[in-house]
Amino acid sequence: MGHSAATGRAAYKANSVADLARFFPDAMPLRLPVQLTRILEDHEVADFSESTIIEFGTSRELLFASKAPLEFGDQLRIRNSDGSLDEPASVVAVQYQPGKTLVAARFKRDVPNWIVKS
Repeated sequence: MGHSAATGRAAYKANSVADLARFFPDAMPLRLPVQLTRILEDHEVADFSESTIIEFGTSRELLFASKAPLEFGDQLRIRNSDGSLDEPASVVAVQYQPGKTLVAARFKRDVPNWIVKS
């Protein structure tokens, strides 16, 4: 008798941003320092702000680790040091780890060549 193994994404737990990137087939490795800020519902900027590194990106998504417990649907502003990238994004995936949150966020609009700009 043959044995088969069932695998499923639901049981998969990411331990690093690289693991989370496996769910984004077009993701390429990056090392882009940015400042991220949470945006409140009334478009006010929250007092939360953090420097982080975008570790992977696609044409629409950016993947990074955060010290904050971000949640699905949180609205963020992503800005690089010279301001050539200053865009809103929405959290589309999270994986909680001890002391950090692995995050995938999607830009709210098309941002041509954002990887080059950063």
